[in-house]
Parts: sequence; C-alpha cells; structure tokens
Amino acid sequence: MDKVIVYYHRDTDTLDVWFGDPKEEHSCEEVGQGTILKKDKNNRVIGFEKLYIHKILGQPLLTQPLPFEVVVT
Repeated sequence: MDKVIVYYHRDTDTLDVWFGDPKEEHSCEEVGQGTILKKDKNNRVIGFEKLYIHKILGQPLLTQPLPFEVVVT
C-alpha cells in the first residue's frame, strides 16, 4: 500500500499533496495556473502544491484540521 499525505495551509491558502516522502524534496517547478511540482534529487515528481485553494473552490477548503493520510490501494 502507498500513502498520500495532504496538507492544507490556511495561512497561505495552499494545498500540498505528497505521494513520496516530503523530506526528499530537492527542487520544485512551477508549471502554471498555481501548480508547483515537488521533485526529489532524481528529478522524480513526489508531490505537488496548489495555490489559491479558496479562490478555486469559492469557499474554505476544510473545517477540520490537517494533515491527514489517505491510503491508496
């Protein structure tokens, strides 16, 4: 089983989604429309960040705290 880790940062209104270890982030690349790819030292995408979540959804993302983990089978 793999884990997907999701962090919502209320202060910056950003959402980070990790399908690799966040500690292995080595670089990031903005790919447009408020999306940033997080990469490891081998240049593999291990997550992404989405900016302006409140603007996109038109409402606050969550009323419960994060992080939480989603198990993908």
